[in-house]
Amino acid sequence: MGKIIAVANQKGGVGKTTTAVNLAASLGDKGKQVLLADTDPQGNSTSGVGIDKRENKATVYDILINGTKAADSVVKTSFHNLSLLPSHIDLAAAELELANLENREAMLKNALGAIRGDYDYILIDCPPSLGLITTNALNAADTILIPIQCEYYALEGLSQLINTVRRVKRQYNERLDIEGVLLTMYDGRLNLTQQVVDEVKKYFPRKVFKTVVPRTVRLSEAPGFGQPVLYYDRASRGAEAYDQLASEILKNNK
Repeated sequence: MGKIIAVANQKGGVGKTTTAVNLAASLGDKGKQVLLADTDPQGNSTSGVGIDKRENKATVYDILINGTKAADSVVKTSFHNLSLLPSHIDLAAAELELANLENREAMLKNALGAIRGDYDYILIDCPPSLGLITTNALNAADTILIPIQCEYYALEGLSQLINTVRRVKRQYNERLDIEGVLLTMYDGRLNLTQQVVDEVKKYFPRKVFKTVVPRTVRLSEAPGFGQPVLYYDRASRGAEAYDQLASEILKNNK
């Protein structure tokens, strides 16, 4: 039975999609069967693995709103052991449409439940909000991975995210736990970085990954070529960081 990890933070620009794409690719590179579910209407995870958003017949929108089976929406990528549930801009309307549906918080959970046995890991790239789509993702997930950037406002809004996690745990998904907190855009030369690291470790004792993701040009360039950084430049610091993160997650989930 595959483990489902939601990659979530309602703050934009924290490296959420970068983490979802590159962690998925690194786990696949280590021999795990991985499904990346793109639940962000912007569809950056979809284009980040080289899939044209305009060419998909069925997307996460169809799964949530039209009852399409997840198996009928899965797209194979050209990367080792990595498949995708693609997103589309239509998903932006799903928040409103879901509000009128019965059992609306469990649509994604039910859809993924039918295929989770086909994968070792399912990673859900959540939208930068705490609406019904993110609630669906947290309801479907076993754990949540929280990327936090090493910048001044890093912890702003985190209490709101943790409150949402607690609410979902209380109302829908009692097994939901925190997989870990990932420090992104890390620059060890800056005093501010160490201050943020100390604050995050205070806020999440024993939950911060040893791996940190540096701020690198290669990580920024790779999505423009529709490739995870592992395939764009395997020797880069960004590729090494996500390889280490994948190893850390596999070790924690023995």
